[in-house]
Amino acid sequence: MSGIVKSFGGVQALTGITFDVLPGEIHGLVGENGAGKSTLMKILSGAYTPDSGRITIAGDEYSTLNPKISKHYGIEIIYQENLLVPTMNIVENIFVGNEQARGIFIDYPKMRKQTRELLSSLGLELDPRRRVERLSVAEQQYVKILKALITDPKVLIMDEPTSMFNVRDAQTVLDLVRRIAARGISIIYISHFLSEVVQISDRITVIRDGAVVSSFDNSNHDTDISLITKDMVGRSVELFYQREHCEIGGDFFEVKNLQLTKDSPLVSFSVRKGEILGIAGMVGSGRTEIIRGIVGAPRRYGGEISLLGKKLSNKNPRESIRAGIAYITEDRQKLGLMPGIGIIENMLVVALDKLVKSVFLNPKRQFNLIKDVFERLGVKARSPMLPVKFLSGGNQQKVVLGKWLVNDADVFIFDEPTRGIDVSAKADFYKIMSHLASLGKSIIMISSDMPELISMSDRVLVIKKEQIVKELGQGEITEQNVIKYALNV
Repeated sequence: MSGIVKSFGGVQALTGITFDVLPGEIHGLVGENGAGKSTLMKILSGAYTPDSGRITIAGDEYSTLNPKISKHYGIEIIYQENLLVPTMNIVENIFVGNEQARGIFIDYPKMRKQTRELLSSLGLELDPRRRVERLSVAEQQYVKILKALITDPKVLIMDEPTSMFNVRDAQTVLDLVRRIAARGISIIYISHFLSEVVQISDRITVIRDGAVVSSFDNSNHDTDISLITKDMVGRSVELFYQREHCEIGGDFFEVKNLQLTKDSPLVSFSVRKGEILGIAGMVGSGRTEIIRGIVGAPRRYGGEISLLGKKLSNKNPRESIRAGIAYITEDRQKLGLMPGIGIIENMLVVALDKLVKSVFLNPKRQFNLIKDVFERLGVKARSPMLPVKFLSGGNQQKVVLGKWLVNDADVFIFDEPTRGIDVSAKADFYKIMSHLASLGKSIIMISSDMPELISMSDRVLVIKKEQIVKELGQGEITEQNVIKYALNV
């Protein structure tokens, strides 16, 4: 891949990346969340079309690929998400879409035989007849790998293959990856676990902000992890927002022994009045799951939530809203807004039963209820009646926040508050968050944007495997520290 450029709505995701992989090589690809790893791989798999650049495979050159061409050249990607069918057995999952036939009938004996041969060649002990829903997480990951291998790939892209594993199972996957590469299959290995990347890769490429910043020959598997980390996080100070810090009071909101499931670790922390508490962690670390557990979506297994020392019974989102907790979700389109209806209705949806005592409400009265918030946020729209689907991303995010301001919440939880919005809208959002803190509101902010996390947070909790592994105070909140504890290096 040479000179690959890709942008989304004016946001530059890739800025001329050059990347290659050799037959039988394990090439590690690392970078922070949002660095461009997944975008680059989706271009290689044919899911995205690059704006410019060229891709050369086995001597054939293309300006863009599509899934059919990628499949033709044996390019397979194993996504981090589980894309298996739970009610089907291992054989059926491996061959779905690539079924073997005998005449007009599916040849199950042949498929079972091929599955057993593949399992045996890789040293895996699994019963091909077992249903996927009865497999462990590790075993399901093996099935995903087998599904990719049954097509006889030439290039195998593995996206966070060990993110949900314990140490023993992760080592089994790494051994499996080595056996696959020994067959001459090229592997692009994407992982936030840098010790694994160094342990397994022949070369390591680091990308940052959509560009390659360094490449390491790792043939001796001894690359200094601190060098990789330094290249992953280096960034100009001009990108950091300068926030005015306000006076912080005593403990206001407390989470004690939160447990998401029966087997989950216990999580405890507090947020002070007027404080912005940052939550950091890599994709799959459990950041969002912890926050969703706090607001009761889904219902948590155990733990206590308190506001000003008073225990809350917020076991579902409705009770959390009534308790004064606002949750500004990262997925504004699906979970934060009703795109087909107007700005007014979206801003009133949470507080309607609190503000309105009549079953009848005229539009003028509706607007008066949200007017102050609408103007304070500076929502740019030709009419407050306009359906929110016609607003820009930044203005949509303001409407999401607006409904919680109308409800006058006490605790604001922001999950990736500025994802997908432009620089100007980001600055507006930061000012709003700072103003809320100055009013004495408690703010919890999950963010993968490192400059945002550092410039806005009074403290940062680093999450790994659904538990707090480090608390960083003022003077300790640096990119190096966040990466160090998030990756446990």
